[in-house]
Amino acid sequence: MLDLVLALSKQRRVRVLCVGAHCDDIEIGCGATLLTLQQRLRRPIIDWVVCSGIAKRRAETTTAMQMLVVAANRGGLLFGDFPDGRFPGVYGEIKDFCEGLKRLPAPDLIMCHERDDRHQDHRVVNEMIWNTFRDHVVLEYEIPKWDGGLGQPNVYVPVDARQANAKVNALLKAYRSQRGRGWFTRDTFMATLRLRGIECRSPSGYAEAFHGRKLRFRGG
Repeated sequence: MLDLVLALSKQRRVRVLCVGAHCDDIEIGCGATLLTLQQRLRRPIIDWVVCSGIAKRRAETTTAMQMLVVAANRGGLLFGDFPDGRFPGVYGEIKDFCEGLKRLPAPDLIMCHERDDRHQDHRVVNEMIWNTFRDHVVLEYEIPKWDGGLGQPNVYVPVDARQANAKVNALLKAYRSQRGRGWFTRDTFMATLRLRGIECRSPSGYAEAFHGRKLRFRGG
């Protein structure tokens, strides 16, 4: 497999913008990748944006972010106040919210939901990000769910066993409100990491996968 390397400035810290519809989406979709980026890049700044969530779940997200992102690498943590499961009904308001993200420092890399995700809230977030950020590297993460819909990603991030376990531990420890859900288990998250690890021949056997819809390749 060929490895693509981001063209990053050596004069400033790399900025990563993570956007999720719900409070646990970012951690599920790219938690281990964020750990890898912090290991490989020189003090990246990670901004975290969640479009919905009651107070209890916002507190859980704050805990999870603190578990996955070291203090020196934490950027902003921003919450929207949109109704869970009803994003299409507040389309205009979410559009204004996402346009407001342009006021944040410009990101080098954006991570958000996958375009063909079966959850309507996830699809709206994806559409908004692509409409708002026209000249950025966007990697679309995947979320396992009852509806199915896991597709064929084309970008893989190998992670080691420590990072895979740290991601899952953060999810299970931070999100106590989700423990009663049949799919919110260690087996679910580790199985997804293992499957994607097989597909990209990860040395550890674990990986996270993304859809890269538009990437510009310059060669060497």
